[in-house]
Amino acid sequence: MIEIVDIRKAFKRQAVLNGLNLTISKGELVAIIGQSGGGKSVLLKHMIGLIKPDEGHIFIEGADITAVHGREIDEIRKKFGVVFQEGALFDSLTVFGNIAFPLRERTTLNEKKVRERVFQALDDVGLKGMGNKHPAEISGGMKRRVALARALITEPSIVLFDEPTTGLDPIILHSIHRLISVTHKKYGFTGVIISHEIPEIFSVADRIAMLYNGTIVEAGTPEEIQRSSNPYVRQFITGSLEGPVELLS
Repeated sequence: MIEIVDIRKAFKRQAVLNGLNLTISKGELVAIIGQSGGGKSVLLKHMIGLIKPDEGHIFIEGADITAVHGREIDEIRKKFGVVFQEGALFDSLTVFGNIAFPLRERTTLNEKKVRERVFQALDDVGLKGMGNKHPAEISGGMKRRVALARALITEPSIVLFDEPTTGLDPIILHSIHRLISVTHKKYGFTGVIISHEIPEIFSVADRIAMLYNGTIVEAGTPEEIQRSSNPYVRQFITGSLEGPVELLS
């Protein structure tokens, strides 16, 4: 579904991605973990074509998103749904309007069909009857649910989650992770989650990839990552103050 090949990206001579390789299979839910400022969100923006790499390629279902422009890249982007940090909802729109927005912008569905799809999406994320509320009237956890419903409304084959649980308390965080798991099983999308939530993310993802120094230093199942002997992985997942000097600086 997604093949990232030798991606390199630098900003003002500061290397962020340094020959990164990663393959994500169809229907897989992969979590990318690593230090803050380590390039995880930059990698996500490359996947959807918002940033072009200095070198390398990213294939989305066989199409190289790094080599296309205009309508071609727009067609590839239709495969994606994105859940941004803290939801990124439109404050001026109701919950219903936020979820309906992609359908109205990207499809020719009539309003009756739009309403049916939105009401089903609200039900899927546990927000039945909340469509008339505005973002300012709902909790942080509810905003993330709205963002997930909006991302899924066009039935994308790929969903990107950019730190979807940042700033949430542990109970709400757990509920959002559970919702991601439930919707992943229902819709069967290929998912990529940027996360700092250790160890909670191990119960959500099919596979974990550790990003360090611009490359994927290890990838495997949650069990394999937790058993890893790689010092960078060990220090990150245990929160230890002992380990490689580079991680402590």
